[in-house]
Amino acid sequence: MSFTPQSVIDALPLPAVMIRRDERIEGANEAAHRLLGEGIRGRHFITALRQPALLDAIEATLRDGKPRQSRYLTNDGRQDTTFQVSCRAVPLAQGPGALVVFEDVTHLEQAVQMRRDFVANVSHELRTPLTALMGFIETLKGPARDDPAARERFLNIMESEAGRMNRLVGDLLSLSRVEQDERVRPTERLDLGELVDSTVHGLAPLAAEAGVLVKTDLPEPFEMTGDSDQLRQVLTNLVENAIKYSGRGSDVVIRLSVPGYEPKVRGEGVTLEVRDSGPGIDPIHLPRLTERFYRVDNHRSREKGGTGLGLAIVKHIVTRHRGRLQVDSTLGKGSVFKVILPV
Repeated sequence: MSFTPQSVIDALPLPAVMIRRDERIEGANEAAHRLLGEGIRGRHFITALRQPALLDAIEATLRDGKPRQSRYLTNDGRQDTTFQVSCRAVPLAQGPGALVVFEDVTHLEQAVQMRRDFVANVSHELRTPLTALMGFIETLKGPARDDPAARERFLNIMESEAGRMNRLVGDLLSLSRVEQDERVRPTERLDLGELVDSTVHGLAPLAAEAGVLVKTDLPEPFEMTGDSDQLRQVLTNLVENAIKYSGRGSDVVIRLSVPGYEPKVRGEGVTLEVRDSGPGIDPIHLPRLTERFYRVDNHRSREKGGTGLGLAIVKHIVTRHRGRLQVDSTLGKGSVFKVILPV
């Protein structure tokens, strides 16, 4: 059986083009046509690949036969994409040529960028309270050394900033643990209604201080599979947010459905709903609510003691339970956070 250059590149799962020694494109597979356009066969490769670093790599491989790598940057209409391009010398009927293969590494680039953003965000979140603490310590050692009133005021602020740092570190550790366990399904049997009751009881002082009435609507007790500590964390985050952002005189309602068929988990499940009567969330923010450090209102969130990680933790816990998180909100009419869990 004989192989033609076209049959070889057609067998490749990645976009690939074969370039002759005269720098014309000998062949391209279907994936390459989708990436570079139709009708590129027979054209000079410069007209199809217009990025200097890649052109230099191909020309050098055609000249000396040595393998090379480069990058090809483009946009698929939805996002910027990055390809790792390998250039290898191949024998063709017309003489030595080059096989150019494109591997999509966009997901790797995005992961690297996410890590950079995460480090930058953590650094920024820690720098603000650290700067405040250092400034107040310097003041207490100097101008305010003998001023009891100023000392008391500064120590209260320092306590608040230290608490903020402690919450941030605690949430970072929680997020790390949740991500570590995300692929391990929970096996514990628990009563979710009882968990709701105990969580609401624990948050009663916060609700009283905020002037918010928390109501529950729970079915008869039933058992389901889950991680009680993590689901308590989900409840605490959602109910605490609802209390903090609803405003004095508002109601927060926590409703748990009876087990039944839930299309979103393709089987028997329950829906846990936390509804508030607060100011609501602009629809533009809804898709990004579960991103790390994303805040609808930076100033207000920090003022309320938020770290920007609560909903990210909720999302990962719900994912671990093979559930779904749904957020509905109308400006001026409040928000509804729904957690749909299999039983």
